[in-house]
Amino acid sequence: MKIICVDDEKLVLELTMYLCRELPEKPEVIGFTKAKEALEWLESNRADIALLDINIPDMNGLVLAEKIKELRKNISIIFLTGYSEHAVDAFKLHASGYLLKPVDKKSLAKEIEYAYRTLNNNQRKNIKIRTFGHFDVFVNGETVRFTRERSKELLAYLVDRNGSSVTRATAFSALYEDREYDRSMQKQFDVILRSMRQTLGKYGIEDILELDKGKMRVVPEKFDCDLYRFYNGDTEAINSYHGEYMNDYSWASTTEAAIDGY
Repeated sequence: MKIICVDDEKLVLELTMYLCRELPEKPEVIGFTKAKEALEWLESNRADIALLDINIPDMNGLVLAEKIKELRKNISIIFLTGYSEHAVDAFKLHASGYLLKPVDKKSLAKEIEYAYRTLNNNQRKNIKIRTFGHFDVFVNGETVRFTRERSKELLAYLVDRNGSSVTRATAFSALYEDREYDRSMQKQFDVILRSMRQTLGKYGIEDILELDKGKMRVVPEKFDCDLYRFYNGDTEAINSYHGEYMNDYSWASTTEAAIDGY
């Protein structure tokens, strides 16, 4: 979970960030005293939740929320303010939450937990990944078009791993089998990875992927997948399997055998 906090009062901002970092989810928290700085950061970074003061000198918090939604439409907004009269305007913007200052840890935790759960539920409905038969990704019913087939295969491999982290070398070995992971192929793999991330970003679903210290994984909670529902005993998913799993990829045969014997 990644949270941004925007408040022109530095002491209040620091307290809010501290309370966020103390949450059980241990989120990554980034703070800004200026609305413009927050918007600039969001142009190239994503966040799950934005905690916004409504009375910010350089930009009204309600206006800021609108601009944030233009950049990151799936982000959840929680307003923090000392003035209750802003509540109606806040909820017209479909804010996830509204807290009066001073904020206490219990109330903040409750609002953030609700916002994050709602965000994940909505996102799962919007992103569907099909593995039975041919591998495909859909966002709001639209098929995701990858500019490189290897990039699509890389995502398929990560989905097959069911949320487990893999190194670049391991992923490379699956995609290229007998090829040596030398300097030249490392550069080629970097191009594939970058292309995959760009495609996910184009469709606004880059947060289904996590990269950390040379490892990568998909986040199963972020999307709906027939394979994962199959493993969870979902009747519809079980009935949709007809002996074919990611037909285009040879490495998928191991999982296919496991499904057949499930």
